[in-house]
Amino acid sequence: MSDTEDKKKGGKTYEERVKAVNVISQPLANKKSTKKAHKLVKKASGQKQIRRGVKEVIKGIRKGETGLAILAGDIYPLDVISHIPILLEEKDIPYIFVPSKQDLGAAASTKRPTSVVLVRKPKKDFDGKDIYDALAKEAKEYDPTGVAR
Repeated sequence: MSDTEDKKKGGKTYEERVKAVNVISQPLANKKSTKKAHKLVKKASGQKQIRRGVKEVIKGIRKGETGLAILAGDIYPLDVISHIPILLEEKDIPYIFVPSKQDLGAAASTKRPTSVVLVRKPKKDFDGKDIYDALAKEAKEYDPTGVAR
């Protein structure tokens, strides 16, 4: 979707959504990566390869599931998702933030906004494997210890 299409539908542009993200939203996906993330979530949702929502994602991580976590950056209050990046780092699961919970929920095939989605590690027959690999590589490049205080 282009910016003009977003405006026609009454939605916000990527730049407007980025202004609303909270302070812990690092690594924040750029515009191109955000579109890739939504496309990956939509494909994985169709093949039942995702867990959506804080409770379901935490349960999956504790059961030993791995994959790529995609978190929404505009969640308030912060306490709702502030523990998730730490848990993901302990389990060596890559994660990336996208600017909007509404868009993440829509990509996950729900009417409700979604704060976090865990896309399970794809099987051989998954058609979004190349997108998954690209986003996982981008997420792994982020070093949380290098953030300026």
